[in-house]
Formats: sequence, structure tokens, C-alpha cells
Amino acid sequence: MSQARAKNKTLAAVLAAIGGSMGLHRFYLYGLGDTVAWLFPIPSALGWWGVERMRDLGQDDMLSWALIPLLGATLAVGCLMAVIYALTPAERWNARHNPQLPQDDPAGRSHGLTVVVLVFAMLAGTIAFMGSLSFGVQKVFEYQIESARTSGPT
Repeated sequence: MSQARAKNKTLAAVLAAIGGSMGLHRFYLYGLGDTVAWLFPIPSALGWWGVERMRDLGQDDMLSWALIPLLGATLAVGCLMAVIYALTPAERWNARHNPQLPQDDPAGRSHGLTVVVLVFAMLAGTIAFMGSLSFGVQKVFEYQIESARTSGPT
């Protein structure tokens, strides 16, 4: 029986920050059999489809309003996972993802790149979350105003 490779905390955080919306961090940590990892690309693809619909059909496409926040949510979740991974103490990381290794193994340690990934993930996750939230709320208010205009005074 071959020994499993150590799961590096910084690499998991990088994968979550950059490819978290596609589930890359989960594939790295849990393998290709991870059901949750296979679910990540679905809302991401729907969100990208919403972006494409808006580019083709304009800002009045109501389906785009519903789809684009899905992309923002998956991007924000990926960045949140990167933050969680980066802030996890080495002992806890190794106990969970590298139980075959000593608790102080270097795979779970933080270093300069971990901090850079943490800062990037916090910035990108905030932008993704706030951007999709503000987009969705703006479209709901615009729809309500337009609906009130067309129905006229009662």
C-alpha cells in the first residue's frame, strides 16, 4: 500500500482562491470522487451563461438577473474557503488532511505565499460578493420601479 501524498495548506488555499468556483480545491483535497466538488461547476457555468446572455440581450434580460449572482456566489465561496484554509493552524490542518503525518509537518504550515493568498482571497471574495449582491438588488429595484410606472397610479 502506497503512502498518500501530503496535502499542502498553501496550495489548497491557492486552488480555492483561483479555481474555487470550479471546485479545484475540493478535487485536490478529497479526490475526483468528491460529490461536492462536482457540484461547484454547475452554478458557475449558469452564472457565466447569465453574463453571456446579458452581453447578447442587454441589461433588461430578467434571466440574467437571476443567473449572474450565482457566479458571484461561487467566486465568493471559493475565496472564503481560501481564507479558511489559510487561517487554519498547522496542527489542525495536518490532523484533518494529513492524519498519517506528524502534527507539525511542514505541509500544514503558513508562510509568505499563504499570507499573499489570504489577502488576495479576502479582496477578491469581497468584490465578488458585494458586486453580485449590488447587481441583484439594483435589478430588483429597477424592476419594481418599471412595474409601478407601467401599472400607473391606482
